[in-house]
Amino acid sequence: MPEARKGFGKISHPETVRDILRNHDFHAPVAGRKPFISRVNQKIRLKFARCYLKKPKEFWESVIFVDESKFNAFGSNGKQKVWKRLNTELKLRNLRDTVKHGVGSHFVWGCMSSFGTGNLELIDRKVNKYGYLDILKRNIRQSALKMGILANFKLYQDNDPKHTSHVCRLWALYHCPIVIKTPAQSPDLNSIEHLWDNIQKHLHESNITSKNILKEKLIEAWRNIDSNTCKKLVNSMPSRLKEVIKNKGRPSKY
Repeated sequence: MPEARKGFGKISHPETVRDILRNHDFHAPVAGRKPFISRVNQKIRLKFARCYLKKPKEFWESVIFVDESKFNAFGSNGKQKVWKRLNTELKLRNLRDTVKHGVGSHFVWGCMSSFGTGNLELIDRKVNKYGYLDILKRNIRQSALKMGILANFKLYQDNDPKHTSHVCRLWALYHCPIVIKTPAQSPDLNSIEHLWDNIQKHLHESNITSKNILKEKLIEAWRNIDSNTCKKLVNSMPSRLKEVIKNKGRPSKY
């Protein structure tokens, strides 16, 4: 390596360096993926965490967490590792089916609270601020009623531009008892994100070859989410806030 040659007058092969690092218990897995958080938003996250860490357990029990996600009809966009023996690459169990152009995907909007899941709405395409407003009108108060918290629920959503648009903020002002002003770049502070992970695992275990089957499996997975799962996710909010404080606003483990 040039630096070693220049500094010590010796040549070191890269694999030799890797062996030494491995012997000292250093490894090189693929770097974890976390959203970028600007320094400005780190400060905002830190301020938010310190403020809301003081809230009692009862406060979080009436919060409705909302979010959107996208699910593919045929597999995922990522890579998938397979443990296999040499010369068995083409055995069926070691292959992953693909199609040339895919067969579609679904956007979904959903909400949850400590009492369980609310409505799930399947959307054929991305929506603008007016489409998002229609989703809120159809679902948020109905879901709050279903979960028994209509009188005093609090709306928790991320800072997507359509969420913070004037028309949506104005509607929420008149139809939601409280809207929590959440920090940007903070999926780790929205408990519902973990429900999407659970649904994705369910889809991976299913044979999905069409958009209609995807729709059925999404609805099935949402209905099968246990209320205790939602309760545990909401109860994790103080721990999430503490992690943000510990990391000074930078990404947390959640």
